[in-house]
Amino acid sequence: MKPKIRTPYFEVGVKNYIYGDTVLEYAIAADKAAEKYDIDVLFIAPAVEIRRICENTKHLIVLAPYMDTLRPGRGMADVLPEGLKAAGAKGVVVNHCEKPMSVPQIKKTIDRARELDFLVFACADTIAEAKAIAQLHPDILNPEPSALIGGSEASDMGYVRESVEAIKSVYDDILVEQAAGITNGQQVYDFIMAGSDAAGAASGIINAKDPIAMIDEMIGAVRRAADDLKKEGK
Repeated sequence: MKPKIRTPYFEVGVKNYIYGDTVLEYAIAADKAAEKYDIDVLFIAPAVEIRRICENTKHLIVLAPYMDTLRPGRGMADVLPEGLKAAGAKGVVVNHCEKPMSVPQIKKTIDRARELDFLVFACADTIAEAKAIAQLHPDILNPEPSALIGGSEASDMGYVRESVEAIKSVYDDILVEQAAGITNGQQVYDFIMAGSDAAGAASGIINAKDPIAMIDEMIGAVRRAADDLKKEGK
């Protein structure tokens, strides 16, 4: 069954910055922080590490970074959706700037994901693209300017508010995440307080002096924001 995500949540991505045992080390750290702060944490894992991560963590919602749309049978070297599900994945990322898709491919992938009751985490470069993809009703939409991804400059608060409003105007139940350029817990807190359902990071964690401590800091910031939003009655 597709998991229901509590908001605000946090997303950890590792891309291809790390691999092997280091990925598992970071996943275990994220799992511990998810339990410590009682926050839902999505972990986008390399496909080859999904099973190992799922077997060694209890609280993470593990997503695949990509999948093809073929079905079991003939085919080779494609990423089989059923294989991802069997490994423990709960969803898939669609249209990341480093693995872009055409609109027909996005739709086909979302349709396949729905067959497997997968969460769909879609990415968009511009607000216009985000609104277009929102028409396909993914579970999560991450509108992040490609120029900021992997860097140290985060989206400004005006972009955060505008992108959230634009996406929610299409489907109010789409969760909107901000992730581009986030490098510390305060930014995580600020984005959520500005109206984002979540925040996430990849290079901001990997390039930190102490990535394990940064995972804890960022997830702790989500807890702080959740508590403050509750005090404000939001």
